[in-house]
Amino acid sequence: MSLKVELKPGEKLIIGSCVITNSDQRAAFTSTARPRSCAKRHSHLRDGQQPAKRIYFAVQLMYLDDNIEGMRSDYFSLVNDIVQAAPSCIGIIDQINNEIINGDLYKALRAAKRLIQSNRNLRKCSSRRRRPTSRRPANGDST
Repeated sequence: MSLKVELKPGEKLIIGSCVITNSDQRAAFTSTARPRSCAKRHSHLRDGQQPAKRIYFAVQLMYLDDNIEGMRSDYFSLVNDIVQAAPSCIGIIDQINNEIINGDLYKALRAAKRLIQSNRNLRKCSSRRRRPTSRRPANGDST
């Protein structure tokens, strides 16, 4: 069974410890080997949609490059941004930090995935609260 991969312009694919970045045109290729696991990542540290995804990407780069120090300032800048915006995320951020300090970047990646899911749940709750409700005037008029 072969694996077919299609990349949009600028998307990235991680194979082993190699990051393949697509050019400005759509690309497709087929692997004839049977892959054990394959994950396409197209997050970008600077322009990710969610701060949690940017944190995941920063930890991912630490893991792939085996270079925590090289990403330290960017990572902590992202962490400060998300903690200011959503203080409820501090618990998961602490877990990520502890795993990084212990040198277990794979566990840090798993914790960062939980942060993304937590962020999604927060957004769902806040969007429910922001929905306008139809209110009737207190005096019973329907004008």
